[in-house]
Amino acid sequence: MKKLMLALVLTAAGAAPAFAGPKCDVPEADWQPKDALETKLKADGWEVRSVKVENGCYEAYAMDADGNRVEAYFNPQTFARLDGGDAGSESEE
Repeated sequence: MKKLMLALVLTAAGAAPAFAGPKCDVPEADWQPKDALETKLKADGWEVRSVKVENGCYEAYAMDADGNRVEAYFNPQTFARLDGGDAGSESEE
């Protein structure tokens, strides 16, 4: 019986949704266009693969200036890079 309960608990724990990045709460009317973020990132030396909206934030897939693969989140109003918490958590760059 203990083994069955342990198996059920482990199965349920594995079914929990994965953390999908930060959440932004900026009204869409205040967003800058995705193209403007792409232009900024390219000016910073990034090779942008795609930019999409995820949880109200911009999510960019790119290669940075050092050739590292990057999946980064940005505030859609300010283009501040977010470090994974909520829209108020901006990374130090």
